[in-house]
Amino acid sequence: MCPAVVEDVYVAELMVESNVTLDSESILSVLSTPSIQVTNSLGVSHMVTFTHKEVIAGISDALYSSGVDRLNVWVPSQQATKCTMVSDELSCTCSAGYTWSNEVCYSTLTCCSEMTCTHNVLDMNPLCIPKVQVDISGMVTLAAGTWDDDKTKQIETALRDLNGFGNLSITDLRLGDSVADFEANFSVKFDTVRLQSVMTSLEASLDAVVLVSTDGLVAIQAPQSEVCYLSVPTLTCTFEEATDDAGWSIIKNDERVGLGSGTIVQLNHSCATQDYKSCTVVTMQQVTGVFAGTYECSFTIGSVTHTARAQLKVALLPDEISMTVQPLTVDCSDMPMTGSIIVDVTATIQNTTSENYLLYKFKASISCQKTPEAQYVTVTFKNAKHQEKSAHLDIPVIYAGDPFCAEETLEGDLWPKAPAGSTVVIQTCPEGTRGYKARTCDGTTWMSVFSYCVNQQLMGILTTSDNFLKGVDATLTVALAIFEGLKNSSTLFSVSFDTTADIAASIQVLKTMSEASENMVLPSDVLPDLISAASNVLNETWARVNTSVIQQMSSGYLQSLEGLVRNIKVNRSNEEGVNSQNVDLKFCSGTDCNLSVFDINVNLNKTSGVMKTVGVKNLMDKLRNNYHEMEHSSLLLSVTLEDCNDSQLGITLEFPKEKLNYTNPFCVFWNTTGGEWSDEGCLVQMADGNHTVCKCDHLTSFSVLMSGDDASDDTLDLITNVGLGLSVCSLLIFLTVEFLVWSAVVKTNLSHFRHTAMVNIAMFLLLADISFLASTSPEILSDTSCFVLAVCKHLFFMAMFCWMLVMSVMLVHQLIFVFSPLRKRVFMFLSSIVGYLCPVLIVGCSYVYCKYTSKPYHDTATCWLVFEKLLHGSIHAFLLPVGTITFANLFSMLVVIVTLVKTSVPDSSKADDKETAKGILKVVLVLTPVFGVTWVIGFFLLILDKGHPMLTVTSYAFTILNSFQGVFILLTGCFAEQKVREELLHLIMAKTKGKSDSAKNFTSTTYTKDK
Repeated sequence: MCPAVVEDVYVAELMVESNVTLDSESILSVLSTPSIQVTNSLGVSHMVTFTHKEVIAGISDALYSSGVDRLNVWVPSQQATKCTMVSDELSCTCSAGYTWSNEVCYSTLTCCSEMTCTHNVLDMNPLCIPKVQVDISGMVTLAAGTWDDDKTKQIETALRDLNGFGNLSITDLRLGDSVADFEANFSVKFDTVRLQSVMTSLEASLDAVVLVSTDGLVAIQAPQSEVCYLSVPTLTCTFEEATDDAGWSIIKNDERVGLGSGTIVQLNHSCATQDYKSCTVVTMQQVTGVFAGTYECSFTIGSVTHTARAQLKVALLPDEISMTVQPLTVDCSDMPMTGSIIVDVTATIQNTTSENYLLYKFKASISCQKTPEAQYVTVTFKNAKHQEKSAHLDIPVIYAGDPFCAEETLEGDLWPKAPAGSTVVIQTCPEGTRGYKARTCDGTTWMSVFSYCVNQQLMGILTTSDNFLKGVDATLTVALAIFEGLKNSSTLFSVSFDTTADIAASIQVLKTMSEASENMVLPSDVLPDLISAASNVLNETWARVNTSVIQQMSSGYLQSLEGLVRNIKVNRSNEEGVNSQNVDLKFCSGTDCNLSVFDINVNLNKTSGVMKTVGVKNLMDKLRNNYHEMEHSSLLLSVTLEDCNDSQLGITLEFPKEKLNYTNPFCVFWNTTGGEWSDEGCLVQMADGNHTVCKCDHLTSFSVLMSGDDASDDTLDLITNVGLGLSVCSLLIFLTVEFLVWSAVVKTNLSHFRHTAMVNIAMFLLLADISFLASTSPEILSDTSCFVLAVCKHLFFMAMFCWMLVMSVMLVHQLIFVFSPLRKRVFMFLSSIVGYLCPVLIVGCSYVYCKYTSKPYHDTATCWLVFEKLLHGSIHAFLLPVGTITFANLFSMLVVIVTLVKTSVPDSSKADDKETAKGILKVVLVLTPVFGVTWVIGFFLLILDKGHPMLTVTSYAFTILNSFQGVFILLTGCFAEQKVREELLHLIMAKTKGKSDSAKNFTSTTYTKDK
């Protein structure tokens, strides 16, 4: 057994009384020994061992009656609190740099700020706390009357209800002394509820509106040192209380600018934690010097806003470097090659700390020695982080003997002597505009002047919209100002000499705001100014620029307008819409939408959301028309949906008939990805003399194209389908017959060559006809299916023609080189290259070329190659090889005919002449389908004008001869050849005889072809 040890443990309190001030350290030093001997009330001594020592100070009720004259105590764990008791009175104070806590102040109502407290507060925690700096800025707007000293005293009295009040000052009186700005400071943090209560009572007593903001209650974290150019700095603000709203702003040059989410500024208000119920983070994506400054975050509860500020320093580099040189061009035409010319170079950058520009000038030496590459000057800026940014400017040099454009004065502008191929830029814009003018020297002739001199007011709007997109000053007020300014600027187009630059700038503003609307919801209040400005842009002809630029501008305009209308939130209670001269906007929030825009009737059934419909005039003639030889209508319709969850939609549009000489309507939509019209998902439901009704299964920008070059009608379609169907059947029969008689008809090399070519011609024509039949209804095919069928038709028709070429060349070779016949191995090798490899290379190269040049390979409306104009379009990858092969085959046919005629010349009797004529006719009939001669008619279809009387006849001839080509091949390649007929008849007779013998003898017989 183990002995048990019992130990008595006691907890004791030791009271120390003194008439002098004692601190805790002095008391604990007395108890430094590990144990002491004590005697209890019975006189028994005990040895006490200290396991833990702690000083607990307090003022007991016994002390008030103990007769102690004075007692000074430093409160343990509250070293900043000092309490003194004189007679029966207790008084406590806070040390320097400390003040009474809110718990003490609001419990006693008298122990606040730095005053002496006479209450017994020693059981409260905390007592004294370190002072902090909290500032309040406020604005009082009186409902009536003016400001006076009594109102100032009322504010001071109200603010003294808050702990830690310091002082109050009125900083400004405005608007006839009806608005007063004030500032007050405190040394203690307070909660928003108490501050809001004070402000509410103050509003009641003053009959005014009071707004206040605090500084010192919110914690902010920001980079302490300078950050790199184009880095991604982050600033974070946290606050203990839950708030209604959070935001950020930047202060530069005493100007406060609000921040919103954009391409550079990224805001995140979802970072709250259990300790910090309000949080907001701002991140700068690729920060530049524009974003250097003082950042202020804010949390709002009612009329109270809590703020915090921090400085963000950025290692500066210029965002843009503009360079100019004087003279604009260097003339070395009369200088030796060893000479050089000094030019003055000016580099201009934006001063990030102000609205001014900084200019840097230097001189550069340009050599007159001709160089393969352009000579240039370079300027480089370097910041404190050793980051660099450079810009260079090519110097146009006229070398001895090189062509140039002579010096010329045009419309008051001096264009200097310039080398061929160079573009000269001058900074001479009319008064009230900013930008430049450019002119290109083509050979020895000056081209037209391109002016990018933009109205100064419009240039300011462009800059503001660009900042809005980045997230700077991205507020609803600024958005309204941008569209209002754009509307006002666009009304000045008609009085401007050259409005092209202003129009381009206006479209850029629309594009920028469309991109910004993806990050920030714009209200419907902007719609009236937006529609007016968009309409004004279309009032002009957009002259003085080339077609490609106009097409880019118009596509950008349409995409921007559609994006803005889609993203702007509309008021569902207002369905009146907005109307202007060239743009008409209407809404529908019901389930069955029927409305009219510019006489275009729109019908859409939906279950939810708002339909936004925009009609546009004067834009169709500016958009790229990839449906060649078709005339566009004057109206365009854009339909978008807001907050709609329908998975499938069907929209019907009824366009008014316009006075055009075209008869065949096409319902098309604008494909923003490809920048062209497409009819995918759109059908012409009905077209008469008054209207064209389109039905589409998707929403975007729609219009109608009218064509007169489509000679297709129901009769031609019927002929095509019947002909192709019969051809497919005929080719299957032909290939079956060739399989059955093959070993009997290919006993010589010549017959082997001919039948090999014929089988390949028939096989590829069969595949091409099947692909053609599969693509007769392209409107029901997907893009991928349409593309695959286009490639198949291209490949199979090319292979067919290549084997036709093989056959014609083989035939001519046998006629000319009678005593030098082809060997079978050589023929098979060469024919495989021409018949199999060449078609693949032609199709593959044409597709790669279209892909590389960003041109369409196929047309989704026809599932066939694209024809733009002569020698433009992927169709020429088919026309040129086919044309070459067809005319080569025609030549081969002529050689055969001439050879046939020559062999009959010695015998000149009439009977022989008839036989010769019959032979020629047979040659023509037999070789025409297998040589593809009938395809020559297709080239006449390209040559004939649309109104030519022979166009219809030619169309019917081409359709009949080529859709029935398989039938002709069966007739001429199978039944017209004696050997094939005989062998086929032999097979049939043998089969019949075999069945007869089997019926008689009940035995089976075996037939062998080579008897």
